[in-house]
Amino acid sequence: MAPVFGRRLRRGTMSAAVAAAAVAALAASQAPGVTDVPREGTAAGAADTPPAGDSATGDSPYYTELPRLKSPVPTGDKKGDAELPATVLDAYKKAEAALNSDKPGCNLPWQLLAAIGQVESGQARGGRVDADGTTLKAILGPPLNGIGFAKITDTDRGVYDDDTTHDRAVGPMQFIPSTWETSGRDGNNDGKKDPNNIYDAALAAGYYLCANDRDLSVEDDLHQAILSYNRSSDYLNTVLTWLEHYRKGTHEIPDGTGDLPGDRSDAPVPGLLPHPRTPSPPSYTPPGQGTKPGSGDKPGHHGGSNDPRPPHGGGGGHQTPTPTERVARLANAGTGTLTATAGDTFAERVQVRATDKSAASVSGVKVKFRVVGDTDTRFAGGARSVMVTTGTGGKATAPELEAGEKAGEFSVRATVVGRKLAGVDLDAEVTARRADVLARTSDKPLVCEPGKEFADQVEVKATYRGQAADGVAASATMIKSAADATANDKGPYFKDAAGKPVRSLQGLKTDANGVLKLPKMYADDAAGTYLLRVVTEGGATLTVELKVTAPQPDTTPTTDPTPDPTSSSGSPSGKPSGSPSTSPSGTPSA
Repeated sequence: MAPVFGRRLRRGTMSAAVAAAAVAALAASQAPGVTDVPREGTAAGAADTPPAGDSATGDSPYYTELPRLKSPVPTGDKKGDAELPATVLDAYKKAEAALNSDKPGCNLPWQLLAAIGQVESGQARGGRVDADGTTLKAILGPPLNGIGFAKITDTDRGVYDDDTTHDRAVGPMQFIPSTWETSGRDGNNDGKKDPNNIYDAALAAGYYLCANDRDLSVEDDLHQAILSYNRSSDYLNTVLTWLEHYRKGTHEIPDGTGDLPGDRSDAPVPGLLPHPRTPSPPSYTPPGQGTKPGSGDKPGHHGGSNDPRPPHGGGGGHQTPTPTERVARLANAGTGTLTATAGDTFAERVQVRATDKSAASVSGVKVKFRVVGDTDTRFAGGARSVMVTTGTGGKATAPELEAGEKAGEFSVRATVVGRKLAGVDLDAEVTARRADVLARTSDKPLVCEPGKEFADQVEVKATYRGQAADGVAASATMIKSAADATANDKGPYFKDAAGKPVRSLQGLKTDANGVLKLPKMYADDAAGTYLLRVVTEGGATLTVELKVTAPQPDTTPTTDPTPDPTSSSGSPSGKPSGSPSTSPSGTPSA
């Protein structure tokens, strides 16, 4: 990416065409106010998506000073010249970690927060914060009274900005009160959302930049995010320059020892014409060759628009190309077949190689890997896209791919971040979970009388290559015959949610142990032998016999409960029933 800069312009001085282009990137509207004012020291719940057309800062003034060019003479500083106060740097990195966990698809780099923190407050005034990250003094922008910038009447009754007439941008990331009310976050877990706390402000800025499902590794999304913070093309270019500066390397310095930047966007620029003008191309002044005092430029900083020296140095010097500038081609570095079963991790990892025009490897190139297509497969951690920097041999290896539950083909696309080079698309496929054997877990016959409910439910277990096959899709159908697998129109049935008979069930799945237990079955009035067929993804099939039989007659003899007068219980003589009676003479009676 090659940002374009002109002489630092006061807000409102860019051409109508540039202004229109900047504002067209967003829905242009005034930052909304709030109706409910929070109690002092509190804020309402944070919103994931800011209102359309909102601006985090209300387009407040900002610092336009740009990074110093590195001296062609070695300084002995092995860590580079990008310095960040310790607590401020910690806040940015913790915000990045939080966003990587909560919104991995955003790909927020902490260096972007550092770039915005630099232009908004000079890194909290050089890191002048206490142990908890709260600024030693409140950082307030000028009243947004419409003179030179937006006009926003008071929305918070002075709770955040101590101004009951107009709003002011507040804190190290310069949120206006109405935006903080909806976007504020508690970054240090102290139960408060304080715009003057660098941890709270950095986290809020991260969520604000990631809103609307932006992917900040995509150039267009990155530009939209920065413009949503302050709707100015000059602001965009300034932030992009600091972003690249911090990406080249930073080192930590003690809190409170950083320098405040100069050249604010609301400060007069000597010799600036009062009418709008188009920004000029970038130009630079090498260290030690600054213009004369009073010219408006500082030694060692970017020069004025009349400086004829090229953007990468002056006096015949040349800045070493960055890895992003050197890379000319991205190619597959030997990635093989990308196939996995649903729910499994791909055995192969995507790997690409970056080379320059002479086919030499280029390390330090940021490569974006993105899952493309109708799939729920993601990289480890749940991200659809990730950034990896090429290492030794110019190779970048993506994290492991974790197959989702959706079977089908998709691709993994690798592109160079910051360069419009041809990407690499690698085909991948997720195959459905499958089983090759189905068996009942019980051999008990399944018998039922007409019009009644089967006493037992059918339970089967699916295995694949001898192992339990979990999550395998299956269907169960009452078929007409062994040779005709269409659904029967009589005999046993299941019930749907409304209690109506159904004889075919789709969308079934085995559990974690590969077991599938079918719903209860019922018999209609037709007796006979019927077949139930269970089929799984992968071809495993099981046919179960169901019998509906008429009830058998009861052959158990019955007894008359009425006493027999001739029985022993009813006979006056008390003789057993069936014993021959005797006459008074003692001879048996006939």
